[in-house]
Amino acid sequence: MATGTLSRWSIPARCTSEWSPDVAVERKKILLRLDPVVYDALARWAADDLRSANAQIEYLLRRALADAGRLPAGVGKLRGPGRPPKEESDE
Repeated sequence: MATGTLSRWSIPARCTSEWSPDVAVERKKILLRLDPVVYDALARWAADDLRSANAQIEYLLRRALADAGRLPAGVGKLRGPGRPPKEESDE
């Protein structure tokens, strides 16, 4: 776990800067209400980029923050689209 305490509104999730199965960072849960047509378009776009709708929303928000010069310096990079590489077994 990352240092610090988790709030009741947060859940642990995988680190996105350098993906490692042993490292977790605090993630914030939010409720987002979208027009169904907007969500459908977002979900299609996410599928084209091999992301979940949630990951696509985070990607777009980070990109908008970076473009506006408002992305905090300590924010880790997102893992690329698609599934993470399979772990090699010791067999």
